[in-house]
Amino acid sequence: MRWICAFSHEESLARFAHARGEADHPWEYRTVLGARLLDVMVPLLGVPAGVALDAGGDDGVLFPPVRGVVPDAAAVDLGDDDEEYGVSGGGTR
Repeated sequence: MRWICAFSHEESLARFAHARGEADHPWEYRTVLGARLLDVMVPLLGVPAGVALDAGGDDGVLFPPVRGVVPDAAAVDLGDDDEEYGVSGGGTR
């Protein structure tokens, strides 16, 4: 699985670059809405991918490629819900 590193502001990107020992050269970046990143860019990669927001920071968050986070076509947890959760049978009570 791949991860796209995203940052909520330039200071977070700078801390990440510094932690990697790569703060001595310019980093190119784009400003993208989070929803567009999850809904458009993740599926375009063609492989399972999630988003790591502010990676390496105290407030970092992971958005894995699962239903409800990325479009179903890019989710890795698709399957028959009944089998996935060990539920069998049906009906009402």
